[in-house]
Amino acid sequence: MKYFSKLNVVSILYALMVFVPLELMLNVYRISRLTKWEIGSVNILTGITLIFEIIGGTILILFLTKKWLDGRKANFWTVILWVPYFVLFIYVFASIFPITNGGDTPNPVTGLLAIGGLIVYPFYILILNSICITSDDKTIRTV
Repeated sequence: MKYFSKLNVVSILYALMVFVPLELMLNVYRISRLTKWEIGSVNILTGITLIFEIIGGTILILFLTKKWLDGRKANFWTVILWVPYFVLFIYVFASIFPITNGGDTPNPVTGLLAIGGLIVYPFYILILNSICITSDDKTIRTV
C-alpha cells in the first residue's frame, strides 16, 4: 500500500509539472490584465518559470523515483496515472477561476502548443522512468 501511495504522489508531481506551465501559458492575458504588466514581460516570466520547473522538476522526479519506487517495472504506470490528476487540476482551476473577461481567452496557437506538449509528455515520463530503472545509485547522486 505504501508503494501505491508513493506511485500516486509521483504521478501527482508529473501532473503538476505539466499543469503549471500550461496554465501560465494559457492565462498570459489574464495575468497581464491583473498585474498591469506588459504581455512581453509576462511571456518572459512564463518562459523563465518553465525552464526552472523543467530542470528542478526533472531532478526532483529522478530523485523521488529512484528513492521511493525502487526501480520496479510498475513505475511505468506513471506514464498513464498522471492523466487523471492533470484533468482534475484543470477542472478545479477552471471551476475556481473561470474566464469572465472575453479578452482573457488564449490564442488558438497556444492550444496547438499545448496539444503538442501533451502528446510528447508521456514519452518524457517514459524516458525518466527508463533512466531510473537502468541506472545505479552513483548516476543519480551526481545529477
